[in-house]
Amino acid sequence: MCACVKPALAGGPPSPSAHPPPLAGGGLEPAARRPRTPGRPPGCTEPAAALRPPPPCPQLQDLLKPDLKMCILRCCSLRVLFLLVLCRSVQISEAEGKGQILPPTIQKIIKGYNKYLRPFFDNGPVSVGMSLDIASIDTISEINMDYTATIFLRQRWTDERLCFDGNKSLSLDGRLVEMLWVPDTFIVDSKKSFLHDITVENRLIRIYPNGTVLYAIRITTTVACSMDLTKYPMDKQTCTLQLESWGYNINDVMFYWTRGNDSVRGLDTLRLAQYTVEDHFTSVSEAVYETGRYPKLVFHFELKRNILYFILETYVPSILLVVLSWVSFWISQSSVPARICIGVTTVLTMTTLMMGARTSLPNANCFIKAIDVYLGICFSFIFGALLEYAVAHFCTLHRPSSKELPKVEDEEAEEERNGVLAAVANSCSASDNVNKIDSNKSSKTSINGKKERSKHSGCSSPMSVMKRLFCIFDCFHVKNPYHIDNYARFSFPLSFIIINVFYWVYYLYF
Repeated sequence: MCACVKPALAGGPPSPSAHPPPLAGGGLEPAARRPRTPGRPPGCTEPAAALRPPPPCPQLQDLLKPDLKMCILRCCSLRVLFLLVLCRSVQISEAEGKGQILPPTIQKIIKGYNKYLRPFFDNGPVSVGMSLDIASIDTISEINMDYTATIFLRQRWTDERLCFDGNKSLSLDGRLVEMLWVPDTFIVDSKKSFLHDITVENRLIRIYPNGTVLYAIRITTTVACSMDLTKYPMDKQTCTLQLESWGYNINDVMFYWTRGNDSVRGLDTLRLAQYTVEDHFTSVSEAVYETGRYPKLVFHFELKRNILYFILETYVPSILLVVLSWVSFWISQSSVPARICIGVTTVLTMTTLMMGARTSLPNANCFIKAIDVYLGICFSFIFGALLEYAVAHFCTLHRPSSKELPKVEDEEAEEERNGVLAAVANSCSASDNVNKIDSNKSSKTSINGKKERSKHSGCSSPMSVMKRLFCIFDCFHVKNPYHIDNYARFSFPLSFIIINVFYWVYYLYF
């Protein structure tokens, strides 16, 4: 490489060695005698290897070696530090699991403690007392036949392995419950349940000096409730909350309510949308399965439905529709469109009301509910009012004119009666003559007299029967079709009132 390249790379002035040596005789070679390469400055010669990269400068290598060593050293240091932190975190986690970082009192308590063995495992069953606080009853579904409630469940038992010196209880973090034995309590009829965990898991554990452990949790559960809807909406439902032990039978664990019926609180201040809590009580029993007998606690509470909502929503509209159907009784029979419109409109409206009342109820054929009975009664009265006009209008079309009606009816009735009575009288007189001739020709004993009296009685009985039949026909014969509306004006309301009295008395008091 020519000498002029190096100063250019270094960025400094050209060195004196870059000038060509002087010629013999003390002069310089003329510039015209030097071969020039196009594109190069004067005084530069052609490089020996133009395509060969320049070798690294020894000064740069000396500068890069220390930086590379420091970089490698730093990377190794970071890796070692990361491994140390990871190992330390693992050690801390293991220490937490073994209770090595707990206070000395807790370490002393759980030293040698085996959470997989129940208390008194070789000394009889352990007694577990329970109490409940009902925070809320969110929903009660007649369709699914269940209810959803949020409860505080408190369990209390004594574990002699947790005794310690002192006179104050220890309130521990709920996460430490994983280190202790707890009862395997579950809700029998629960469809789904969950433990609240905002902002932390809602669990409390407290240990007393005598070894008594208090364990409380907050859960929301959906529990099945069998309902009898035959008196809906005047019904009362009794639901239960059953607590059992999953794996420990009565030889291992015994359940009891800590304060009897007062063990469940919160229902007195509870307000529900459609129900009122009338009564509640607790009981203790046993659940018998194929695997053994297990302890069981049952909480019963009675719910009475508030009927005011249904009176305003269903009963009052249905009563008003029935009364509206009676308006047609005061409308003239000649106003056919008006009366038909009222009848059809009330029937369709009542049908819609019946369908709407059944949407919030289970489609079960085994229940004939009280509200269905009442809606059926109202629909019958509305449909009866429509049929009443049909009968009255039919009788109006098939009757004589108003002028001829009294005469025709009287004449036809007299002719029919006279004809029948005359025929009966003739037959009776003929039989009397025959009887007289027979009595004159033969003198018989009193037996013949009895026969004659029987014959006379036989003649009089058809006459009385016919008279009675005519009276019955006269009763059913409508002389004036306009009287049908008059009868309906008082018969329909009176019947509806009587049926309502029987309905409400039966479903409210029986």
